[in-house]
Amino acid sequence: MTLARLIVEADGASRGNPGAAAGGAVVLDPETGQVVARAGVLCGHASNNVAEYRGMIEGLEIAASMAPEATIHVRMDSKLVVEQMSGRWKIKHPDMQDLARAARELITSRSVTFEWVPREQNSLADAAANAALDRGESYREL
Repeated sequence: MTLARLIVEADGASRGNPGAAAGGAVVLDPETGQVVARAGVLCGHASNNVAEYRGMIEGLEIAASMAPEATIHVRMDSKLVVEQMSGRWKIKHPDMQDLARAARELITSRSVTFEWVPREQNSLADAAANAALDRGESYREL
């Protein structure tokens, strides 16, 4: 794919907090708004915050594999993840530190921005996370 820019929308779902959890992501072409990839990743028994991070990481991995040179704009309804990844909030929990480190390793050599969006503007990523929970398995649709 030769896209110069991609949008990653990511979310997490946890049925119980903690409980059965999954992250979800969609990758969008910013010019057309078209979904070019969708994924859900099961997280086992985890908190919603863990699921949010896992969804974001999944989306970043897909975007990087589809368009290695593209700039990426991440949109999430998790203020915590957006602020932590933007460097404005400290990451105190060890599990979150590990997930943030994994995400940063994916983005070290590229331009990535983060934006908080209201929950109702993140329905595609929410649906992707819940689809993984409903299926009982992780998936990628490229």
